Amino acid sequence: MQEQLRAAFRGQMSIDHKRDARDVVTVHDKNAEKAISAYIFKQEPDSRILGEEGGAVGDGAVAWFVDPIDGTSNFVDGIAFWCVSVAAAVDGEVVAAAILDPMADDLFSADLEGALLNGEPLLSTAAATEAEATLITGYPNARQLTAHGGVALTDFAELVLAFRALRRPGSAALTLAHVAAGWADAAAGFNVNPWDISAAELIVKKAGGSYIPLAVGQHERPVHSYDHRGYVAVGGGASYPTLMSIARDIAARS
Repeated sequence: MQEQLRAAFRGQMSIDHKRDARDVVTVHDKNAEKAISAYIFKQEPDSRILGEEGGAVGDGAVAWFVDPIDGTSNFVDGIAFWCVSVAAAVDGEVVAAAILDPMADDLFSADLEGALLNGEPLLSTAAATEAEATLITGYPNARQLTAHGGVALTDFAELVLAFRALRRPGSAALTLAHVAAGWADAAAGFNVNPWDISAAELIVKKAGGSYIPLAVGQHERPVHSYDHRGYVAVGGGASYPTLMSIARDIAARS
């Protein structure tokens, strides 16, 4: 599957839309999810899968969260920041995770014992202060600007001023993997789904970073962290008060 996705990248492809023109999907997303699902059911028949494209399939004891291409817009545009994300959960707890960056040939993985990058132990580190740190966030997107107006721009400006650098690369799973690897210091998202972050959360935490789920636009706080619509993740040993304050404000008014 990795080679098929690499071959398709920056090639001619047709694009469909889901919710709106900004929410794109390709045949490669759908085919990759089918291939992953078929492999899972072959290896572990007692499974159920929640995929971004195919929805819920099966009723087994092991729950799998599958995002065949996280960062489809980047994939379509030829920007090499997208990944494949898979996580397995038992009794509501994520117990294993993998994120593959096909273009960099990097495999991030974790189980309850620890996190790995290409088979080597992964240790998350971060800058001591926000003024020295790099933050990755997609906030505010178009829907959030519509909902929050000028307040969203004020939030964004405060984050730009607080951090040494702010980036918007466009894949929640791969962004979080970068925090786990110490390649970025912090990440924040406010419009995510379980297949976006379930694998990445375990990898961040087992690498020594912190992951704080946020109930964004949810009247009741979900039981499982991967069902929260927002998050803040910070590399090992760091604490960023401006980020946390703004993130909690965003969650509270959404």
